[in-house]
Amino acid sequence: MKYQHLFFDLDHTLWDFEANAKQTLSDLYESNELQNKGVSDFSLFFERYSYHNERLWDRYTKGFIKQEELRWKRMWLTLLDFKMADEPLSKQLAVQFLEQLPTKKELFPYTIEILTYLKEKKYRMHLVTNGFEKVQYHKIQNANLHVFFEEVITSEASNSLKPNKAIFDYALEKTGATVKESIMIGDNQDADIQGGINAGMDTIFVNHLKVTPHVHPTFTIYHLKELEDIL
Repeated sequence: MKYQHLFFDLDHTLWDFEANAKQTLSDLYESNELQNKGVSDFSLFFERYSYHNERLWDRYTKGFIKQEELRWKRMWLTLLDFKMADEPLSKQLAVQFLEQLPTKKELFPYTIEILTYLKEKKYRMHLVTNGFEKVQYHKIQNANLHVFFEEVITSEASNSLKPNKAIFDYALEKTGATVKESIMIGDNQDADIQGGINAGMDTIFVNHLKVTPHVHPTFTIYHLKELEDIL
């Protein structure tokens, strides 16, 4: 086998963040009675949250804001869109969201099957994630993904964020892997694919959303089953 070590992203690649976040926010919408506080439309609430979350994550990965600011400001800005300047509620929702989100278990189709296939082929598999360490470990455990991965490399442990080369260097050191025997697999062109390229790794772009690529991965797939054609 050309590759020995497979480095996977977690959110949006294996673990369906969009579906799990939507279910979590729906639960919070009901339990906090947001419909009685000025947020009359859950669909719009989720759309605004997704918009702000994406923008703030981009700022976070580029080092412009800290983790704590990301956590509560995505809620704060969402509520502001409904003319609710309620900082205590924003911080309460932020805490509840990160408590409940990791309990959700929705994975992309064929996730367990492909990981089982790769494990049986004796690949050594690891996760490289920008997500919050405690939250990510809970997600992995609750979704029964922990049995597949030897190491979980987080931005907190490495003191770096994808796409910075430092987090990949840390991952290689922690796993004992070399660049030539490693490949990075993820959905985010800037964090995962450009990050892997920055580290000198081959890459697989998991293009679930069928977007037009603006980077040049080694391989592109549109469904996780297609990994069987590469690995």
